[in-house]
Amino acid sequence: MSQDQSECQQLLLSEEADLLDLEARYCSWGDTVHYAGKLNIFIAAEGNCLYDRNGTEYFDLQMWYSAASFGYKNNRLNNALKRQIDTLPQLACQYLHEEKIQLAAKLAQGIEKSFGIKGRVHFNVGGSAAVEDSLKIVRNHSGKNPVFAFMGSYHGRTLGASAITSSYRYREKFGHFGDRACFVPYPYCFRCHYEQKKEDCDLYCLRQFEKLFETEYHAVLNTKTDKCEFGAFYIEAMQGTCGYIYPPANYFRGLKKILDRYNILMVDDEIQMGFFRTGKFWAIEHFKVVPDIITFGKALSNGLNPLSGIWAKEELICPEVFPPGSTHSTFSSNPLGTAVGLETMKLIEESDFATQIPQKGAYFAERLQGLQKRYPQIGDVDGLGLAIRVEICQKDGYTPDKKLTDAVTNIGLNGDLTAGGKKRGLILDVGGYYKNVFTIAPSFYITYKEIDLAVDLFEEALQKGIELLK
Repeated sequence: MSQDQSECQQLLLSEEADLLDLEARYCSWGDTVHYAGKLNIFIAAEGNCLYDRNGTEYFDLQMWYSAASFGYKNNRLNNALKRQIDTLPQLACQYLHEEKIQLAAKLAQGIEKSFGIKGRVHFNVGGSAAVEDSLKIVRNHSGKNPVFAFMGSYHGRTLGASAITSSYRYREKFGHFGDRACFVPYPYCFRCHYEQKKEDCDLYCLRQFEKLFETEYHAVLNTKTDKCEFGAFYIEAMQGTCGYIYPPANYFRGLKKILDRYNILMVDDEIQMGFFRTGKFWAIEHFKVVPDIITFGKALSNGLNPLSGIWAKEELICPEVFPPGSTHSTFSSNPLGTAVGLETMKLIEESDFATQIPQKGAYFAERLQGLQKRYPQIGDVDGLGLAIRVEICQKDGYTPDKKLTDAVTNIGLNGDLTAGGKKRGLILDVGGYYKNVFTIAPSFYITYKEIDLAVDLFEEALQKGIELLK
């Protein structure tokens, strides 16, 4: 390194230290930045990668929790945003613009084609806001506040969404949640709540849920009237934050039969998994069941402008039962978001994600399973499409190892991995019930060569983490 390069690097380090000092004093720590032991300041993004102030490339395997599924700086989607800025950048949501209408129609028509049922779309900003709107639909229809949700669920951090998110940690500081959901064990087969084996359990967990309806003294049903106290069951077809877990093939079909029997709505949270993350447009399509409400967001606008929404069956959301003013947000159907969302839908229609994503996902999982054979610390590798889980354990292959998981994460953030022939970093997201699962969600445009690089970088970080903790 020349003297000029050395001086430049020292200056950058000094500037970054000053910025981090300002952050420590003036930024709220209430968000998730300080989950990580290593704080990074990024200045650029493109394709699969982020870049720090030194120009170090960080290969991103979480793509903003699936919000940037179509890659950073996607020219086609960026240009749609730029065009909208120069035509109709702002409009109060009490007025119509064509992108909103066309986007809602495409979403509703797609669901009608896939599920054979009519419905309508209502837009908002952010996943939590969409969940709040869905709760209004549920209460308006059923007249009931209580709902079921799964252990391991994550539906957001607004007050209503926190009430149906299973982690008490998100509620603890904010008083009593009178509408807190009744949480039911998710079919997490690697760590079965009931200590059953997937091969011969005969959906034991589903049968345990069904038992709740056998007698009024199980606290959910008046058996004399067959009226249930609960208005809906909030599901994630594939759990996101708690580790990219999905159930056996027949689970949701069985669950829906129970719910329909007692007029309980099924609300499918697709905020992380929608728009082909799992290899199908909606993750619930893998399980051949029709939900009553779908919430969506994140990848719809590739993270360029916040846009989320709900789809609900016609009888739940038609103007006669959900009239004007039933729910509202100032930025709900903003034209920048709907313009990008509409372009995203057109991009999807012109792509073969239904073939490409399962193929890439299978290859990625196979490469990681190859690592699993060599490293007993990898307890489980599984996934659907390009939503892949890698569960990190102690050498017994089962006991969760959060320390190793954190070490690998921070090694990736240090930006000094050398796999692939140059200095790089690796962006990994951690989830799971025990915070020991890497939830891998790369760009849909990741190549097979880049998958190989990603696996090599991950193995290097894993090796370093194991050595560090010896």
